[in-house]
Amino acid sequence: MGVAPNCGHLHPLMKVRTQFRQIFLEMGVNTRLRFRYKYDWKIEEAQKNILRTHTTAVSARMLYKLAQQEKFTPVKYFSIDRVFRNETLDATHLAEFHQIEGVVADKDLTLGHLMGVLHQFFTKLGLKKWVEVGNSGVFRPEMLLPMGLPEDVSVIAWGLSLESPPSMQTPAGSVFFLLTQPSPLIRRPTMIKYGINNIRELVGHKVNLQMVYDSPICRLDS
Repeated sequence: MGVAPNCGHLHPLMKVRTQFRQIFLEMGVNTRLRFRYKYDWKIEEAQKNILRTHTTAVSARMLYKLAQQEKFTPVKYFSIDRVFRNETLDATHLAEFHQIEGVVADKDLTLGHLMGVLHQFFTKLGLKKWVEVGNSGVFRPEMLLPMGLPEDVSVIAWGLSLESPPSMQTPAGSVFFLLTQPSPLIRRPTMIKYGINNIRELVGHKVNLQMVYDSPICRLDS
């Protein structure tokens, strides 16, 4: 039969990103937030090297686009994209990371709706109890009304980091997560899932390639 061919491999970030994406799809959030910086290319603009610090700017542009429709229709958006921050570098922070964001726009949404969505989202993550792993809230009308959205439309949103939420650290600096599912396919932020305490071992030149090789995409033996 010859030597078995090597199979492809996915970086742990890409595997966990796929799992988060599946959670959004299971919740009916099937519209990807994606807006690129639209302009005629000029060397002067390119030299500015503008890097976004959060994906909420993209959410705002999508909500503005929604407001331009003749008739409002409820929407659910999500994004998993790279952002850049002026951070102090340490074991859990780099100058860049992937931000996970979910947005729901509908009429008469309340804080109760947000709590229900969060419960569903983090239950799918395997969380046993409430712990702080990210941020959430209700968009203020001062932001929504100037866009042209109807007064009875509310927007709820939540987000966290793909790599490892900063709030999930013990005083000693180790990372923890309260999870109950024994399945090896458990959905959790990447550093927790792979037992990584230093983010430099996940992103950058110190990545252990053997960790990637041990995570094959798939292999068809028959």
